[in-house]
Amino acid sequence: MKKIVYLILAVVAITLAAGCRRNASLNGDLDRLFNSVFPADAPGAVVVIEKDGKIIYDKGFGLARLDGDRKIAMSDSTVVCIASVSKQFAAVAVMMLQERGLLSVNDTLTKYFPQYPDSIFGRITIAHLLSHTSGLPDARPRTAAEWEKYRSWHKGPYNDLDSFKRRALWEESCAFFERLDSVAFLPGERYEYQNPTFQLLLPIIEQTTGENFDAWMAENIFKPAGMTNTAYFHEGYEPANMAHGYIRNADGAGWEEHDFGEANFFPTKADGALYTSALDFLRWDHALYGDRLMSARSREEAHTPRVSTDLPYASYGYGFFIEERPGMPRKVFHTGDNGGFLLHEGRYEDENLFYLVFAVQPDWDREATVEKLDRILLGHGLLKMKKQD
Repeated sequence: MKKIVYLILAVVAITLAAGCRRNASLNGDLDRLFNSVFPADAPGAVVVIEKDGKIIYDKGFGLARLDGDRKIAMSDSTVVCIASVSKQFAAVAVMMLQERGLLSVNDTLTKYFPQYPDSIFGRITIAHLLSHTSGLPDARPRTAAEWEKYRSWHKGPYNDLDSFKRRALWEESCAFFERLDSVAFLPGERYEYQNPTFQLLLPIIEQTTGENFDAWMAENIFKPAGMTNTAYFHEGYEPANMAHGYIRNADGAGWEEHDFGEANFFPTKADGALYTSALDFLRWDHALYGDRLMSARSREEAHTPRVSTDLPYASYGYGFFIEERPGMPRKVFHTGDNGGFLLHEGRYEDENLFYLVFAVQPDWDREATVEKLDRILLGHGLLKMKKQD
């Protein structure tokens, strides 16, 4: 009997040792990749990888803040702006409200925006907004001449162009729709990624629920998902562990803060401005795929490709990109960039593998880095090539 016990213990020990060697090899490959991209003394990133519901890699690289005497390192609890990755939250909110019978993605926009030209908005649906196929242009004023023309008919709260670009919320950001007289293309005809169109989801959600957008999202999404370090940006927002975004300064020798107050169109919600941590975002992924917010049917509707995009092998659904790269399993993902923040998150659904790279500086090649990450995961058997038909 003792011999059998010793044999079992020996097998367990050998198996554990082999697993440790594999983990050490994986960690070494990932460390080398991300240490080469994010130096320890510069604005950095957090990388989290989960396989089959278990975190297999979780590490911060570089710094979250450079201000003051104390340098704060990046970690999975660092709160960052996820920029356009925020779009999936607004999209899921719409899908939830559709499930509850409070709206339909086939509703036309005139129902919600009678102040906008019916000849244009009466032909555009919520589904067109969600899939970036509305044809609505981004005609926000950006130059002095555009600003003067804008101010000739619209007297908003901002007296200068810089204040408008750096502080405007959806009402001001989308005011140009009142005078819109043409579209870039017919609704549903093609794809064009736009931010103001996603901003329109905020008033749609508020009108449908009768509640403040931030409050409704917190109560109906963040709280059920267990996201305790997540909120939309507002002026004066400064949570614990909050990172700043950074860009290279003029001479390229150092870094300067580049987020609210410096970056254009930073605080608008529904299209961006959501702050969260890597661990909170992982909780979001669990809630989304655990069907705790909406049904699997609604999730599949949001993840159904609606239109081809300008990204290689990628389509867009409702608030999500869907990548179907030859030889690779399907990935549902989103990217984000605003101010100094540059991010990528994605899930290989059939492989039950999720990862994120949340960076607080844009001075890295996101697409090339993610491709290298995929190759490492393939090499360690965490991803499997898809058989070609």
